[in-house]
Parts: sequence; C-alpha cells; structure tokens
Amino acid sequence: MSAIVPTRLIRNFSIIAHIDHGKSTLADRLLEATGTISSRQMQAQVMDSMELERERGITIKSKAVRMRYGEYVLNLIDTPGHVDFSYEVSRALASCEGALLVVDASQGVEAQTLANAGLAQSIGLKIVPVINKVDLPAADVEKTTEQIAGIIHLAQDPILVSAKEGRGTEEVLQAIVRDIPPPKGDPSKPLAVLIFDSSYSVYRGVVLLVRVVDGSVHKGMKIMFHSSKQVFTVEELGHLTPKQVPAERLSAGEVGYLICGIKDIHEVRVGDTVMDAAHPLKDPVPGYKEAKPVVFAGVFPINPADYPSLAASLEKLNLEDSSFSYQQESSEALGFGFRLGFLGLLHMDIVKERLEREFNLSLIVTSPNVVYRIKAKGGWKVVDNPAKFPAHGDIEAIEEPFVRMTILLPYQYQDGVLTLLKDRRGEHDRIEYVAGGRMIIVYDLPLAEMVVNFYDRLKSVSKGYASMDYTPMGYKGTDVVRLEVLIHGEPVDALSQIVHRDKAFTVGKAMCEKLKELINRQMFEVSIQARIGGRIIARETISARRKDVLAKCYGGDITRKRKLLAKQKEGKKRAKMLGTVEIPQEAFLAALKITE
Repeated sequence: MSAIVPTRLIRNFSIIAHIDHGKSTLADRLLEATGTISSRQMQAQVMDSMELERERGITIKSKAVRMRYGEYVLNLIDTPGHVDFSYEVSRALASCEGALLVVDASQGVEAQTLANAGLAQSIGLKIVPVINKVDLPAADVEKTTEQIAGIIHLAQDPILVSAKEGRGTEEVLQAIVRDIPPPKGDPSKPLAVLIFDSSYSVYRGVVLLVRVVDGSVHKGMKIMFHSSKQVFTVEELGHLTPKQVPAERLSAGEVGYLICGIKDIHEVRVGDTVMDAAHPLKDPVPGYKEAKPVVFAGVFPINPADYPSLAASLEKLNLEDSSFSYQQESSEALGFGFRLGFLGLLHMDIVKERLEREFNLSLIVTSPNVVYRIKAKGGWKVVDNPAKFPAHGDIEAIEEPFVRMTILLPYQYQDGVLTLLKDRRGEHDRIEYVAGGRMIIVYDLPLAEMVVNFYDRLKSVSKGYASMDYTPMGYKGTDVVRLEVLIHGEPVDALSQIVHRDKAFTVGKAMCEKLKELINRQMFEVSIQARIGGRIIARETISARRKDVLAKCYGGDITRKRKLLAKQKEGKKRAKMLGTVEIPQEAFLAALKITE
C-alpha cells in the first residue's frame, strides 16, 4: 500500500485568467520548476494536449496534474479561459481550496478575469493575484495592481512574473504553499469523491478525474454513484503527472483518476459523487454547476452518403466532450443530419472543426438559434428549431432566454458599445466607473441577439479593448416570428429563422437579395420570397435564361417569329410548373452571415 499523504501537506489550486493572459505558459513553468516534466519532454502549452488547443492558443478542457514541491503535493486543476467553457471552470474550482488569478500586465483586468474571480470568491476560495507578462514594453504593473484592488477588491500585493522567461516562478510556488489552505477532508470518514471531469479510452473505458473529499479509495473497492446508485469495482486508480501513474489508494484531499471498467460514458455524470458501496452517503458533495446547451444548430453532411459517418463521429466525439447534445433531424433541402446543442458560439465552432478534422467530414451548419418557450393551444412547449415553431394563430405567448452581460472597457469606447447594446435590444441594468480609466457596463440582453456576431461587433466598436462575460437570467416575454424563405414557391426549412418582429423585414430582404446573387439562373423564372405567417414581406426574382430561338430565322414573315417566341414561352411555362431549383451550398453558408 502506498503511504497516505497527510492533508496538511496537500494544496489543490486552479489557475484562472481571461483568455490569452498566459495561464498555460505559467502552468508550464510550474511543471518545470517542480521537476514534474523534464526539459527533454517539455513543450509549450504542455497541459493543452489537443491539437486545436495548441493551434488556437486556448484551453478547451479542464486537466489535472500532480506536482511535488519539497514535502508538499501540489494538485493543479487547469481551467479554460473562454466564457463558453465557464462550466469547466465551475467544476474545477469546486475541487480546489485556492486559485492563482493571472492578469496580463499589458491588458489589465478583463471581464472573464472578473467573472472567474467572482465565482472563486463566491465559493470561498483563497485567491492569490499574479501579474504576468511584466517583461513586455507595454506592461503597466502599477495600473494593473490598482485595477486588481479596485475592480476585484483584492488588497494582497500581486506576485510579478514573466511566465515566458520563468521570472517569479519560485515566488508563485511559495505563495501556493503559504497562502492556499490545505484540504479539510478526513481520511477516516466515509468515502466521498467528486467527479470533475471524464474522458474515454478505447481500451480502458471511461476514465474519471476525481477529487477525494473524505475517506480513501483503493484498488478492488466497490464504489457507487450517488445519482444512478450503480455499483462498480475500482480496477485502477492513480495520479496524473500529467501521464497516468497507478497507485494503490487515493485519500482525502488528493486528486487523481479512477478506472472502473465503465464502457458507456453516458452512465457517468460529471459533478456526481462517488461513494463506498458498503457505506453510501445521504447527500452528494456540493459545489458543482451543470452544463446546459444554450445555442442550437443543425449539422448536415454536404454529401448525403456521409450521414452514417457523421452519426458514428458524433457518438465518438460525445464520449470525449459530453457537454454538447445531439439528436437526429431531417431537412427537405439538406437531407438527414443532426440537431446539436452547444454551450456557445466558440463551442459550436470547436465541435464543427473537430468533426471536420478528426473524422474527415465536410459539413453544413445551419443558422444558430436558442431555445424559446411558447404558449400555444396545448399549453407551454419548448422550441429549439424553427421548423417546430407553431402557426401564428395558435400562439398565445412567447418567452426567450436573456443573459446578464458584463462588459469591461476603457471610458472612451462607451458610446459605440452602448449603441450596439441598444441595437441588440439590451435592457440597462447599471454602469460603474472603476480604477484605471475603465468602466463596467451591465445590461440584460436576449441570448438570440448575443449568439449571432455580437462578440465580433463588440470588438470592432471598442477597437478590441472591450471584454465580456455573461450569465443566464431566465426567460422574458418577447415578440418573435418565424421567417421562412420560399424558393420557386417551396419553403426551404434549412433557411428558416426565428427573428424579432422589428428586424424581420430587414433580415428577410437581405436574405432574398443574397440568395438572388448565389442561385444560378434557370430556363424558367424563379421567385425568392421571405414570408411571415401567410404574408410575403420581401421578394426577388431571378429572370429566366433565354435561348435565342430567332437566331436562324433570317427574314421572312413576322408571324413566323411570333410563332417561335410563343412556342418558347409555352415551353418555359411548362418548365416552371415542373422545374426544381438546385440551391448551392454557399447559399446556406451565406445565410448564416446575414445578421443585420
């Protein structure tokens, strides 16, 4: 049996930061300084093992790694920085007693820094402020320190580091040991284990990343999941360094992995509590926020023959990333596909790119939309697809999801940002002026207005200086309608959208104009119409291609020419009745970009 590490010598911490503030680079330096990874094995962003994470310079999934610093055991639980993955942050923080708050000396405190710090403070974590990138010419340490004190209300002097150069790493390790409290768990109590992440191995089955809160777990032990009451036997357990290193047991306060021979990842709920099957607990371990999809879109293969490959690929990817949901869907225009639920637009982009790269698929993704609650004749129903939107006459009330948007920006860009929020139907909550020439704007915004191009527009009007974070606010009454697009009199369900009534005419007109440019001319006239309920609100016409039937008619009587033209006209009339219009893939992709 391996020796039990006393809880007084354990420190569990996370690194929280806004995206691109140097969190992964600081983690690299800590791994180097503690000798966890040799210089021969070292590479940039060692915690970001996914190719897409390394390429984009962002962390997508939480990871854990165990380090030795003298007699102490330090467990780092790495978290993503982007707002879409805040659920990963919440469950990582629930496994820690403290957090390093990393702020870029050249950028200052940003919205996601503020949000993650608030989340950590709300669950009582000890925060150690760190100012990174002090080596940059644009670094303003004094102003950043003032912002940390004024905006996040941390009076403690920040540690100054340059993660790229390795400066300040020893001071950070000393602060972790000195300032972050040890776990409060008791090895003698009944077993309580928090699952904070999971992954899937083809050979081993489901691998659980866990934090032992109380008690100890050993190989061969019978364990039970609190939510499902299913019982499994521990086949292997150990620590992550960051590779899996088997151990005989994990005790209170430790972080590691468990393998129990589970073949279906959907039997495991991240955030669940693992108990001793012989001594089950009444209540689960608290402090975990469940991920709920907020953005939905249809995903279809460009080649209909790739549908079975798409189905298999989604199943495999869902084993690694259980935070997106999917179900079968069919479209008259696009054939068979799936409706996916995502945590945000970046999450949607990541899942699409992983499907295309890792499984060699070519995909069309329909316009993203959110979940509406609609009261019709049969009572309230949830609608996540424009095709399920009830007929206009049956609707009694509609509610849409709202988010509370927190935007942090320099004073001088407030006019552009406030105008943008007003255009997106935002509702004012409050404005605060804080240290360092900055302000915090808090608005309630319909989620539907945020998921389409909001982030890009915000960066544009603030010249890249504004940063944002949001939290769900529940549902509010609204006036939205289904905008349908008819091509040659036939509705194309893949181009349908749910839009606010005030914007329906503008969006419908833009859709018709764009489709007119993209659809090829036919041998007959083609109409493109935008419709709300039974009313056409916009129309464009693609004129017919005409063959010159008079080309060989030299001279002669005019009646002969008229006869030829009449015959052509009759043929085009018949073709119009029987003809079908092929819609190019670019039309669906262009429709996604029409937001104004």
